[in-house]
Amino acid sequence: MNKETQYIIKNFEATLNGQPWFGRGVYEMLGEIDESIVKMKPNNNSHSLLELLWHMNTWAEFTLANLEGRSKEDISTIEKKDWRELDPIEHSWKNGVNELKSIHSRIIELLNKKDDDSFLSDMVPTRQYNFRFMLNGVVQHNIYHLGQIAYVKKMLMA
Repeated sequence: MNKETQYIIKNFEATLNGQPWFGRGVYEMLGEIDESIVKMKPNNNSHSLLELLWHMNTWAEFTLANLEGRSKEDISTIEKKDWRELDPIEHSWKNGVNELKSIHSRIIELLNKKDDDSFLSDMVPTRQYNFRFMLNGVVQHNIYHLGQIAYVKKMLMA
């Protein structure tokens, strides 16, 4: 039985592309962003919308890599991408949104293949927490940064 895993999937789906309690889903809000402002930094010391998006991608990719059982070296390489300098061609807004959707689609696909919830108690390699904590954490991480994105967008559009 994978009742808890199905609940986690529902949380992913609601926050990404559904009607979550907190307002609009991640994909809807990201789709409303005018690309002309994504590189701007409010007060010159905050993260840009583009940096926030690629940061979200890094931790979603970290989650996917752990679910796939990738090597510690591969996971370490992913972690080193966090808050990286962005190449304006490779790291466009469109590419970032597409990558976020692709990574989350693969996470959900892998979770749907789980026959039971036992893996949720397994420890994430190189971490002091289990898969349950990581999966719920990445959902929370998306919500947290979506709030930042909404706020930065509002500041830049004012």
